[in-house]
Amino acid sequence: MVVELDSHGNSVVRVLRSQTPLTLVPARRVGPTALVHLVSSVTSPLGGDALELTVEVGPGASLDLRGVAATLMLPGPTGLPSSSLVRFSVEGSVRYLPEPTVVTSRAHHTAVVEAELDGHAELLLREVLVLGRAGESAGILSSTVRATRCGKPLLHQQLSVGTPSIDSSPAGLAGKRVIGTALMLDEVPRASDGGEWWNLVPLAAGGTLATALGEDVVTVTRVLDAI
Repeated sequence: MVVELDSHGNSVVRVLRSQTPLTLVPARRVGPTALVHLVSSVTSPLGGDALELTVEVGPGASLDLRGVAATLMLPGPTGLPSSSLVRFSVEGSVRYLPEPTVVTSRAHHTAVVEAELDGHAELLLREVLVLGRAGESAGILSSTVRATRCGKPLLHQQLSVGTPSIDSSPAGLAGKRVIGTALMLDEVPRASDGGEWWNLVPLAAGGTLATALGEDVVTVTRVLDAI
């Protein structure tokens, strides 16, 4: 997907190519921010799936990329792991707001998000993970985020879930079922802060990382929305 700013100040989707199981659906609206929905047109990811998405946003352009329903990570019939890779190249601004992801029992998934920003680009990246469906233990997930600005590193973070002894320990998720993170790479100054089961940490090279733990998606999402 490629989003550019036109001569009238509107963010326009110039290139849009996708296929099942991930379908990109642009909203029919004109304005400074383009809205595109990320739709799982069939159940995905299943074990054995390898999904990739590349997003380019030009100078001055703005994109909201949003999910429309929760994602279920499921095992496949072959027993193979699944993977996803999302790459952002940003000269304008991007808000990537997928719906929560449920790591179901026996799923084994590797998720990677890579973002390269220019000097004035902005990125909001939010992820909410649910460890298993109701009454179910979580599968295995490794989630990595790598972000750079003009080639210099901003953040390289990896989160692994699905090992009960670690997930339940104070050094892990302290037994909480839902974890949410919000990476905000912009020029808004934010002081380090925190509260019960959440914190807000400024990054050394600019930007802020928020992390929240909770027993349910609503609680965690409200915390991230309020930051």
